[in-house]
Amino acid sequence: MNPVPFTRDDYAARMARVVAAGGDAGVDGVLVSPGPDLVWLTGYQPTAITERLTLLVLTADREPTLLVPRLERPDAERADGTAATTVVDWLDGTDPYAAAKALLRPDGRYAISDSTWALHLLGLQAALPRTAYDSITTRLPMLRAVKDANELARLEAAGAAADATYEQILHVRFSGRKETDVAADLARLLREHGHEQVDFTVVGSGPNGANPHHEAGERTIEVGDAVVLDFGGLMHGYGSDTSRTVCVGEPSDTVREVHEIVRLAQQAGVDAVRPGVACQEVDRAARAVISDAGYGEQFIHRTGHGIGTTTHEPPYMIEGEEQPLVPGMCFSVEPGVYLAGRFGVRIEDIVTVTDTGGRRLNNTARGLQVVE
Repeated sequence: MNPVPFTRDDYAARMARVVAAGGDAGVDGVLVSPGPDLVWLTGYQPTAITERLTLLVLTADREPTLLVPRLERPDAERADGTAATTVVDWLDGTDPYAAAKALLRPDGRYAISDSTWALHLLGLQAALPRTAYDSITTRLPMLRAVKDANELARLEAAGAAADATYEQILHVRFSGRKETDVAADLARLLREHGHEQVDFTVVGSGPNGANPHHEAGERTIEVGDAVVLDFGGLMHGYGSDTSRTVCVGEPSDTVREVHEIVRLAQQAGVDAVRPGVACQEVDRAARAVISDAGYGEQFIHRTGHGIGTTTHEPPYMIEGEEQPLVPGMCFSVEPGVYLAGRFGVRIEDIVTVTDTGGRRLNNTARGLQVVE
C-alpha cells in the first residue's frame, strides 16, 4: 500500500517550522542546498547535483524563496512543495551568488545545510563578506528528528520490508558462498519488498564480523561462522536499517554467550526509551549490560542513530548527548560486541518514541538463528 502523499500544506508547515526554529537558534535564516533537507522541505531533488547553485532561502522577512538555475526551473516547479515557495532563477553566464546576495542580509548569520558544496559556501562568503554561517546540524540538530504520522507510516513500511527480507534470507544458503553473494541476495530482496534505494548490505562472516562496517567481500562463508547482517535503504523516501547475527551450523558456546549478552543489551536499550529521557541514557543502558559481562572494550561504537529521509541523522544515542527524547523521534538501538580476528555480534532495531515509552519498528526474532 502506498503512503499518503505529502501536500503543499505539509511542506509549507515544515518551512514555517524551520523559520521559527532558526529564530530560536539565533540565526537570521536557514539556507538549504540539494540533499535530504531540501527534499524534506520541498519534495525537490535535482536530477543531478552539480556546480550550478540551487538554494532555498528561509527567513522571517520574506516568503520562502527557491533559487534555481533557469534550465532546471521546470523540474523544480513540478515538485509538490515548491508551490509554497517563490521560485526565482539565474541564467548560465550570470553570477548565481549575485542572485543569492539579493535574498540575504549583508551582515546576516545563517544556518546552512550540511550537504552544501564548499564551492557554494565560499561563493556566498565572497559575495557577502560580512555574513557568517553555521551548519544546520550545529544550530538545528533536531530539524527532522520528530516525525509526523505520515512520516512514521513510511518508516514502519520500510521496517516491515526489511523484516520480510530477513525472514527470507534465513532460507538462503550461506556456507560455501561468498559474502558478496549473500549481500546481492539482500539487495534483491529489499527491492522486491519495495525499496527504491539500497544503501548498504553488510555481510560480515567470521573474523570480518568484528569490523562493524565491513563491506561484503570475497571471503567464502564457512560452517561455524557467525555472520553479521546489517542492511537497509529507502522506501517511499524513508529509511530502513536492521541488523541480526546468524550462525552457519551449530554455534560455539562463545558465540552463544556473546549473542545472548548483546540481545540483553539491546533489550535494555529499548527498555530505556521514554519521553524526557536523555539520548545518552539509551547508550548507558545498553553499554552497562555489555560492560558488566566483561566485553565493554569490545563495544566500539554508539548505541544508535536517528533515521528518516536518510539512514543516519540526529539524534544519536551516545554518551554526552543530553537531548531529551520526544514522541515521534525514530532511531536505531544497535549494541554490538566485536572480537578481533574471531567474530562479531550486532542486533539492531529501529525504535520510535511513544507517549509512554518506545516501540520497535522491526519485529523479527532476535534469538540466534542457525542457517545452512
